[in-house]
Amino acid sequence: MHLRTFDYSVMKELQYINKYFLKYRTKLLLGLLITIVARIFSLFAPRLIGNSLTAVEQYLQQTDGDVEQIRNILWVNILIIIGTTLVSGFLTFWMRQTIINVSRYIEFDLKNEIFWHYQRLTQRFYKNNRTGDLMNRISEDVGKVRMYVGPAFMYSVNTISLFVIVISYMISIAPELTLYTILPLPILSVTIYKLSRIINIKSTLVQEMLSKMSSFAQESFSGIAVIKSYNLQPKMNSNFDTLASQSYKKNMALVKVQAWFFPLMILLIGCSNLIVIYVGGNQYINSEIEIGVLAEFIIYVNMLTWPVAVVGWITSIVQQAEASQKRINDFLIEQPEIVDGPGVLQKVEGNLSFKNVSLCYPETEIQALNNINLEISKGTTIGVIGNIGSGKSTFLDLISRLYDPSEGKIELDGKDLKEYRLEELRSFIGYVPQNAFLFSESIEDNIRFGAVNAKEDEIIEATKKAAVHKNIIEFKEGYKTLLGERGVTLSGGQIQRVSIARVLIKDPTILLLDDCLSAVDTDTEEEILKHLKSVSKDKTTLIVSHRISSIKHADQIIVFENGKIVQQGKHVDLIGVKGYYKELSEKQQTDNSK
Repeated sequence: MHLRTFDYSVMKELQYINKYFLKYRTKLLLGLLITIVARIFSLFAPRLIGNSLTAVEQYLQQTDGDVEQIRNILWVNILIIIGTTLVSGFLTFWMRQTIINVSRYIEFDLKNEIFWHYQRLTQRFYKNNRTGDLMNRISEDVGKVRMYVGPAFMYSVNTISLFVIVISYMISIAPELTLYTILPLPILSVTIYKLSRIINIKSTLVQEMLSKMSSFAQESFSGIAVIKSYNLQPKMNSNFDTLASQSYKKNMALVKVQAWFFPLMILLIGCSNLIVIYVGGNQYINSEIEIGVLAEFIIYVNMLTWPVAVVGWITSIVQQAEASQKRINDFLIEQPEIVDGPGVLQKVEGNLSFKNVSLCYPETEIQALNNINLEISKGTTIGVIGNIGSGKSTFLDLISRLYDPSEGKIELDGKDLKEYRLEELRSFIGYVPQNAFLFSESIEDNIRFGAVNAKEDEIIEATKKAAVHKNIIEFKEGYKTLLGERGVTLSGGQIQRVSIARVLIKDPTILLLDDCLSAVDTDTEEEILKHLKSVSKDKTTLIVSHRISSIKHADQIIVFENGKIVQQGKHVDLIGVKGYYKELSEKQQTDNSK
């Protein structure tokens, strides 16, 4: 009955968890052994109760029975029942401690595996999947799977062992009565099988709906400033109410199916009790069995009430876990497009070479870069400028292998970037992205992401070079100040400067700055650039900017337009040549003079 519920079609997704069962096989086998022993001890009570009733019946039928003898029998039986019940209870406790603890270990391992896999996946994966959905799979879905490897496994072992032991013993003492007793169980098996198929479908819909709600809530909280500034609260409440209503309907559809389990279990167990009383009563009247056997069977049937009833609950857990594991597997089978190379055993100096490099985004078929050819010598500073969407940021992303070119190749010190291990390559690169990101940690901890073991004086030196030290010491907690999510405690300019300090303390060979001075005033910009000039003497530095003032000191400036390099040279050369650079320079000079 129970095994039919767990057919291959249901369990195929959950087979992924088998490697964890193998890892903790010793603890699970110990739990299995404890369960079997606990069930054996639990059988003593019904048997002794039956023997006691039989002894009492025999005493009443005797005219010269010894009352002290029957009392001694009853007292011995009572003491043994108490003792075996205590042992059974103690073993049941250790069964839970063993198996449930394993489920927590597996939950820990699975969450870590998913998290590490998330970190391996490329930018395209995160563009195509919502944050709320990713979070739901590593929290809610893993929680459903834990219920399968913990309570569901434990009660399955408990139920199977109890059924085998109890029914085997029942057959040994009254085969015919046992046959009548288990007569309703095939009906139970078929019912569970049918209901479990429906639960699997509805559980998947519930989890998908939960992901949508998590994504909506996460985006709403992240964009709360925009929502409030545009008075969008009523609209967002309405949208969330719609999602909540849909979730409510899907959950109610699921629980309505699940609600059939327990009434059906109790009904069928009740039928078994009636059969035992009727058939067993007739057998007792016909002197085919003793009164104690009838009492035993009634107790055994009621002992099986909870295990049989829990089959429905177990089936529901397994179906939900299977649906959740399928959602997890969908991401775990996703392979990163950017993979480690064999590794390059040489010191990186910082010479970069772009050879016929093009990049086309497959999702949108947008040509981000088109046939880029460029040589960058170590220790030089390159300014990168162009209008929005011209390919500037993508150009930097290729260097740190956030993307790989669709055509051509990029070499670092004469070696293709794809030959480097990703950890090795990125250890040489310091990157300040266009939208600087700070974690919900203290300011000093955020800076230490650049160098985990950085000392306090090194942190202060980095923040001085990034022109943010004076701002930090004005805070009540100074460098210990805890930042809100995404660094909302700080202004835009302060976030950029803390990000610059984080990259400076790393002391990388290649420095990539993607429009990271856009939120600072011109005086602060000049101060930072002055420090950057001294810091970047021996570094290959690429600065993307929309301001001429940020890149005019560069050894070379390249101008992007529609994914192509349309101009290239020094500042003094480019301002004398008709084109985008000269026009932008004149426009910014005019704006500054106003």
